[in-house]
Amino acid sequence: MSTTGAERETRNVKVPGATLYVELRGSGPILLCITGGPTDAGMFTDLAERLADAFTVVSYDQRGHSRSALDGAPEDIPVALHADDAAAILSAMGSEPAYVYGNSGGATIGLELVTRHADQVGTLVAHEPPIMELLPDAAMWRSGFEDITKTYEAEGVFAAMGKFGALVEEGGPKYSEEMQRSQEPPTPEAQEMMARMAGNFDQFIAHEIRPIGAYVPDIEALRNAPTRIVSAAGESSGEQAARRAAIALAERLGIPKTFLPGAHGGWGSDPQEFADRLRTVLQGA
Repeated sequence: MSTTGAERETRNVKVPGATLYVELRGSGPILLCITGGPTDAGMFTDLAERLADAFTVVSYDQRGHSRSALDGAPEDIPVALHADDAAAILSAMGSEPAYVYGNSGGATIGLELVTRHADQVGTLVAHEPPIMELLPDAAMWRSGFEDITKTYEAEGVFAAMGKFGALVEEGGPKYSEEMQRSQEPPTPEAQEMMARMAGNFDQFIAHEIRPIGAYVPDIEALRNAPTRIVSAAGESSGEQAARRAAIALAERLGIPKTFLPGAHGGWGSDPQEFADRLRTVLQGA
């Protein structure tokens, strides 16, 4: 365990096949934040600082990402293994059921965490999990993911990431174009995180996108779990597939649809408004 400042503590959690890099901020009940895509714990730095007065906010780099080293060569990672990693982190934090917030693929991991380890999760907020198998156009998404894989094999990771970005943006805000138009220069911390993320692209495209994209939630297990589950969609996500999937999940589970500010991952929202709304949703107010 090491401390890098008053607001952040870092730990390593050993799991089969990897060592996970974990960050903690704040005090109070555990809130585990699970990222999606090729990102890492840095995606939640700002959110964690805004929620640290109410929670011990725990974030981490998924196995093979950034500072979470694999013991061996990269290989396909089932969603169940990601869920077991999250459960191991929760076990290292204590025995009380935790709050969990998962965004995008992290929300998919959160659903599998509840399926496999429901006793460890008191409340899950699944924010736009890309569970395309619940959608009427699931076949199109299967084809799209297969095309990304073929592009990766033929043209390399950056061409594949370009296709992935275009596919997930379909029907809603064009994040990549808006980022290019932004006049605000990235902070040194953001630049460092973006460099780490670029180093995760191969792992994500080669070994993660297909298992995440093919995931089918166990609706019966989720309905029967003691966990309070919230399926959240972005208010500004338009008709993007992940938003439609969040609504479909709520309907399958028979729970109310919940909306959070901004688009996918809170994109475009005021950071404080997003944190305040998420806090309210987590606490069930």
